[in-house]
Amino acid sequence: MDLTIGEVAARAGVAPSALRWYEQRGLITATRTPGGARRYPRSVLRRLAFVRAAQNVGLSLAEIRSALATLPEGRTPTAGDWARLSAGWRARLDEQIAALTQLRDGLSSCIGCGCLSLDRCAMSNPGDVAGTFGPGPRWLSPALRRVPPVSNSGRAGGR
Repeated sequence: MDLTIGEVAARAGVAPSALRWYEQRGLITATRTPGGARRYPRSVLRRLAFVRAAQNVGLSLAEIRSALATLPEGRTPTAGDWARLSAGWRARLDEQIAALTQLRDGLSSCIGCGCLSLDRCAMSNPGDVAGTFGPGPRWLSPALRRVPPVSNSGRAGGR
């Protein structure tokens, strides 16, 4: 039995506008009733859970769309399908964990901001040497400098 947009929104914990936005971007699909109302297969709940998990790992919507495009048509994805899709996340998560550990351990001295004002800065940046390498916190791990996905509400993380 197909679900209405309200049922999917309530079950997935997302706003109906987010479902329409995901549909516009090709992450999920819906059929229409003769009156134009959206109807979603139950399998959309798994796709939405995948989208949320992928966003939390830091994947862009384009990466998520590409991953979802590899899923089989006409059947609900299996545990093996999901395992194959998420296998590439391990290295990315390990990189983020290492970067967050480094950030946590350095919080008492500096967060890599290049502020030039701390006498005891563990990541000293005299003469703004870091500025020659580009904008942003250049001493901060690249894993933590990624720009998070932006939702249609303009908030980071797509939530």
